[in-house]
Amino acid sequence: MSIHIQLPQPGFGTSGHDGESCTDAVVTALETGYRHVDTAQMYDNERAVGRALEQADVDRDEIFLATKVHPSNLAGEDVLETTRESLDRLGVETVDLLYVHWPTGAYDPADTLPAFDEARTQGLTRHVGVSNFTPDLLREAVDTLESPLLAHQIELHPWLQQDELVSLAREREIQTVAYCPIARGELAESETLQEIAAAHDSDPIQIALAWHCQRDDVVPIPKATGDHIRENYAAREIDLGEDEFSEISELDRGERVVDPDEAPWNR
Repeated sequence: MSIHIQLPQPGFGTSGHDGESCTDAVVTALETGYRHVDTAQMYDNERAVGRALEQADVDRDEIFLATKVHPSNLAGEDVLETTRESLDRLGVETVDLLYVHWPTGAYDPADTLPAFDEARTQGLTRHVGVSNFTPDLLREAVDTLESPLLAHQIELHPWLQQDELVSLAREREIQTVAYCPIARGELAESETLQEIAAAHDSDPIQIALAWHCQRDDVVPIPKATGDHIRENYAAREIDLGEDEFSEISELDRGERVVDPDEAPWNR
């Protein structure tokens, strides 16, 4: 079973944002044109995101809102209870997408994933997703869930291209959501991206985001503040040539920014 819904491109990430600065950043993003906002229980900023949804001059119905269940809350009953708490903090009746944040902690596919199905049945979320899964865990999730799996969120950028996971998701009609899509700004140092940026009168970060947007079924969710919010959004207007796209695709070096010891690929 597949879902024919396209996640708004690009999304706006909120990891590392909190308090008033988070609210201000999300309001700026929404009023710039972003229509996909990503948060998580782990980020401890759902209230700040909720305030932004109230303050921004954008209808809630136009915003695709995603949050994620903390690994310690992935036991079946806890999924439902803490999702309701997330909705209260966000000030909404439902989210558009609810993720398993990491397949660690209390994660047990036979217990956790049916609770995500139940969250969807109860209207707490419209869609379900997973994050930070390996190929085997992703296949297992697809086979276990009754709900269609809308998205798989992973670290993804030109230095970590995750081709196997992107291809597997594409085969299963799952969209890949790219967090750390600019490797926390370190991509600005790439000479290849600098050269391509010069040809487009842009900057390396915008080129990296344009590359994401031109990959089939990949949606980057950069986080930013101030003018960078608008600059990142403008990257969607950049049209990379085939040669430029290929040059960027050759930058993969398997380099992670986020690599906790308990991550499933380290087990």
